[in-house]
Amino acid sequence: MEFPFKAIAFDWAHTLVDLGEEDDRPPLEKVFAFLKTKQIPLPDFEDCLKKSRELFKPMIELSRVTHREARYEEVLQYLLCYFKIPWQGQVSEILQVYYEEVYQERRVFPEVPAVLKQLGQCGVAMGIVSNTTNPVFMKEFELTGSGLKEYFDFAIYSSEVPFRKPHPSIFQLAISRFQLEPEEILFVGDSLSADILGAQAGGMKTAWLNRKKKQGESCSDYELGSLEDLLRIDCVQV
Repeated sequence: MEFPFKAIAFDWAHTLVDLGEEDDRPPLEKVFAFLKTKQIPLPDFEDCLKKSRELFKPMIELSRVTHREARYEEVLQYLLCYFKIPWQGQVSEILQVYYEEVYQERRVFPEVPAVLKQLGQCGVAMGIVSNTTNPVFMKEFELTGSGLKEYFDFAIYSSEVPFRKPHPSIFQLAISRFQLEPEEILFVGDSLSADILGAQAGGMKTAWLNRKKKQGESCSDYELGSLEDLLRIDCVQV
């Protein structure tokens, strides 16, 4: 198979990985259980969960406007201070407990490994460009655990760079990592606003992954029903 692009940049969530049920209660419960093993006095769990949601929701909403990523690490640090939780260790230890529980719900979509393997065999360079509130060290943990790390030359996470998608700077960074012209790169993602419009503004070609068969006008160069459609991309143009 000869693929028509030299490189592909992939979104992560909902594109390569199914996030499952995103519920912030179980991971915070894990954090409380962890802290209890350290004999640390804790506030009422429901009060802490409520405060976490009160803080994080507006941060997420603001990030959609400013394109500066919200980081749950900041919420966690605030909770420790606000509730006077006497934790003397590294915040990263608590973050690891929290996100290991979050990742329990996530699954790589079944067709993904075979598609990435075939693309790699064709000499296609691949990278990840992901909007995420997760710290980078945990995203690397997730990527390694997914079994997909070997297929990618790099991963760019919005929690480690100044701006999130669709800001052009994060796409420009991906282009520079590939060391190719923008039109030689295909961006694959599930969000028309964050992935497709953002990548197009950077000069890339785009493939909208529409797993849920959403109705509406697509501005993407290609529309995919599953990632397998990438392997016959000349036949799935919009």
